Parts: sequence; C-alpha cells; structure tokens
Amino acid sequence: MTIKSSRGFVAASIVAVVCLLTACDRATVYNHYEQTQSSGWERNDTLVFHLPKLKECGTYKEEVGLRINSEFPFMAIALIVEQEIFPSGETLSDTLYATLTNKRGDVLGRGISLFQYMFDLTTLQLRENDSIQVKIRHNMKREILPGLSDVGIKLRRIK
Repeated sequence: MTIKSSRGFVAASIVAVVCLLTACDRATVYNHYEQTQSSGWERNDTLVFHLPKLKECGTYKEEVGLRINSEFPFMAIALIVEQEIFPSGETLSDTLYATLTNKRGDVLGRGISLFQYMFDLTTLQLRENDSIQVKIRHNMKREILPGLSDVGIKLRRIK
C-alpha cells in the first residue's frame, strides 16, 4: 500500500466514524410517524401512538412532526393531543396551533414537494418504566383535511 492510498484510507475512515457518531442520537427514545389516508385526514380519525416503557427517569421533551404536501389548503393547523401516562394514569390534553407558512405564503418547513415540520409539544418529568399513549386528531373547519401525509411523535431525554 502506498503512502497516498493509506492517507486516503485513513481520511475515509475518519469521515465514516464521524458520520456514525453524529448520526447516533442517544437522547431520542421514540420517533415514529403514522400515515393518514391519501384521500385526506378525517377529523374523527384519531392517530394513536404507544410509546414503550422508559429505561430511565428524567426530563423529556415531546415534539409533534408533520409531513405536508402542496395540497394542504391552510397556513396553519390545529391539533388536539391527548396523552395518558402509565402506570400513574395521569392524563394531559393540549391543543397545538402550528404555523406552516408565513404571511406571504412561503413554506416554513423543510423539503421540496413534501415538507417536514417539527413542533414542540410539552416537557414531561417521567419515571423509569413509565409509558405513554398519545392520541392526535385535527381540529380544523374542514371535516376531511387533504395534503397531510404523516403525523409523528418524537420523545427525547433532555436531563
């Protein structure tokens, strides 16, 4: 092996290791999306997420993710999020108002034809072995909401 090729191998190895280390997000304990109907998300079609038991206690940040295409007719969305924490039985209910475009109509999400958004929902103090059931439904004027393809929940340990 020549010096030039060994330097190239070492450089490529370092880049690969850095990429692997930065790709791992140990703080994220749950990140899952549910697909909505291609014909549109019906108001009474509640999406349910079952977050597994936590391995450690701590402070957790919860976010709602949305994937929306150009058929979405509004500048914002209102979501009702109901949660139950097990085994305590504690229930939480939030209404999330999420702005998707600015006043000029420019999309605030990332993407080209499918736009990705993440919105802070809440911060929770959870114990080891707690699990959460999250239910999300839209609260818009239209009964069937076109252009929203996926809704997700992300839970990260922050302390």
